[in-house]
Amino acid sequence: MISFDRTHQRFHLCAHGVSYVFQIMDGYPLHLYWGRLLSALRGSAGPLFVKRSFAPYADPGHPEFSLATLPQEYPAYGSGDFRHPAYQVQFENGSTVSDMRYTGHRIYRGKKKLRGLPATYAEDDREAQSLDIFLQDDGGGLQATLTYTVFRDFGIIARSVRFTNGGTAPIRLLRGLSTSIDFRDGRFDLLSCYGSHNNERNISRHPLSREMQVIESRRGASSPQHDPFFALLRERTDEDHGEVYGFSLVYSGNFCAQVEMDAYRTVRASIGMGPFDFSWKLGPSESFQTPEAVMVYSDQGLGGMSRTYNRFYRTHLARGRYRDQLRPILVNSWEATYFRLNERKLLAIAAEAGKLGIELFVLDDGWFGRRDNDRSSLGDWTVDRRKLPHGLGWLSERIHGLGLKFGLWFEPEMVSPDSDLYRAHPDWCLHVPNRQRTLSRNQLVLDLSRADVRGYLIQALTAVLRSADINYVKWDMNRHMTEIGSAQLPADRQRETAHRYILGLYELIEALTSRFPDVLFENCSSGGGRFDPGMLYYMPQSWTSDNTDAVCRLKIQYGTSLLYPAIAIGAHVSAVPNHQIGRVTSLGTRGHAAMSGNFGYELDLTRLTDQEKKAVGKQIAFYKEIRPLIQFGDFYRIENPFESNTAAWCFVASDKSETAGFFFEILADPARPLHTFQFKGLDPHALYEDAATGSTIGGDELMYAGLAVPAGKGDFRSAVWHFRKKKG
Repeated sequence: MISFDRTHQRFHLCAHGVSYVFQIMDGYPLHLYWGRLLSALRGSAGPLFVKRSFAPYADPGHPEFSLATLPQEYPAYGSGDFRHPAYQVQFENGSTVSDMRYTGHRIYRGKKKLRGLPATYAEDDREAQSLDIFLQDDGGGLQATLTYTVFRDFGIIARSVRFTNGGTAPIRLLRGLSTSIDFRDGRFDLLSCYGSHNNERNISRHPLSREMQVIESRRGASSPQHDPFFALLRERTDEDHGEVYGFSLVYSGNFCAQVEMDAYRTVRASIGMGPFDFSWKLGPSESFQTPEAVMVYSDQGLGGMSRTYNRFYRTHLARGRYRDQLRPILVNSWEATYFRLNERKLLAIAAEAGKLGIELFVLDDGWFGRRDNDRSSLGDWTVDRRKLPHGLGWLSERIHGLGLKFGLWFEPEMVSPDSDLYRAHPDWCLHVPNRQRTLSRNQLVLDLSRADVRGYLIQALTAVLRSADINYVKWDMNRHMTEIGSAQLPADRQRETAHRYILGLYELIEALTSRFPDVLFENCSSGGGRFDPGMLYYMPQSWTSDNTDAVCRLKIQYGTSLLYPAIAIGAHVSAVPNHQIGRVTSLGTRGHAAMSGNFGYELDLTRLTDQEKKAVGKQIAFYKEIRPLIQFGDFYRIENPFESNTAAWCFVASDKSETAGFFFEILADPARPLHTFQFKGLDPHALYEDAATGSTIGGDELMYAGLAVPAGKGDFRSAVWHFRKKKG
């Protein structure tokens, strides 16, 4: 999968239909090609040496060899390249000029773990091959290892960098991105996701312009405002056709993605940890590991890119017992009770859930300390006996007796000023001396860079999880960082705090998920505020948004599907009028939207009418029928709700033996057009049987002619079809 042409100093990485080629020239790794698989690159796309005005050069005999114009694999600052660098350091003499050159390489089977960081993995050394490129700056002692991994069954290139101080004086790392690519032309559209709380992962697409375009988070978390992902699309690329280059960062903290077009229309694209307010002191022999970037090339449009990310992240990033298991249908107590919970009410909801076929009851916020509102008790992880006089063990036993598993909500990373923990340890939160401590949602952020804070949380959460038969944890995080400082770090390391927090978070979660491997952990941050690949490594599913409105969810889940598999996308049916925006939609439409992900309910089941309970029972039975298809099948987007009044998609089994299609019409139209639903990804030579009617239709007919969507009146309509391939 990886070959080295010693004569031309050229590396060729091959990954399931994809080639990636670069060459060492005068010690610099120069990027040559990334795209469809080549048998070999024999010089057709070598570097072009063109003398440019104002382009610096080191050799007067070769002014055309300038770092200002050459396509580099990992560019530096200060030696002639005026584009944004992939890394920057400061040496003891104050200089920020560096010049790392190639000193050697190593090709090996498999993939190494990244110490302290989440990363993709190979379960067998035969399914991956890796390349380490060794670089060194002789003048300052800085060393770097560029690591590339390709996978046998995926068109993936995974990249990361490890910096080492090989000198005798400290070096300060100011910037260390995970990947950088120089493209020869700028004929691309830039696609990214933006949003806010309750409005996550909207899709932005526009042509590249002649300036730096930056996507970043400075909030201490990946955030709902921007996703640590972007893609470059050839100009006429659509869902099914055209070239796409995807960049995704496996990290949960501050990040920065940059796309820069220079005066000659060449493009530099990069992604990595955010350099804003960051530095890292490297003492002699010390190292720093960047997060991993996962790059996907697709010549089958956005859909091809998404299915690669979906499959790869589900099977080579998510881990643990539940990675390959069907996920339970749950009911969450939050919108049913908020903070006004008691044993009688919770057991009444659980009893209804058991009758309807729900499999997991989740007790959300309000069960601990004196948590009657969001102004107190975070950090005090002991049961509130006023609300639960018999304790969690008793409640869990009763819920299991009703035929359900039991789950519990935590927000471990936060502390309320009105809490016993804060009164005992006011220095345990992120803060800067002699500065105010800014609140958000009436809470502060615990300093997870501190071992004593992590130790307390491991002890406190372990005590709770061992106090009852708890099968599921919802891990929430409801604010971003301000006054980012740590009482335990010296002054010259304060700008390491935000990254050390994320490393501490990963260590904390690793400890708890390892200690409780049979517990299903779900990631949450006021919904999708930290829905990123880094968290997926530790928790195989995420709460996608606090906004449970079915119509809003069409866009939110559509945008989320660009990277993440449906099994990771938590989606619930809630009450109407919707608690977030007040919209009223039918129970059927709410069900169809939620069935398009990891299905559950978030409402008071005891308040449903008999007719509604019957409908819910049918929804649950239907989802159980199609659950393996939704959670492990391939996802095809058909109608884009960002561009039209409709949304549509289908799920197809990996062997094309089964499919389910979902169609949504958002607003009624007095001159309603006729709609046809055309499946994708089926076997055109097979016959498929409608599971509802028994009628038989060819796969080619379902895809090319399509099904007529039934006509009707009213807003927010939906339809679903389920087909299985006929045998014989």
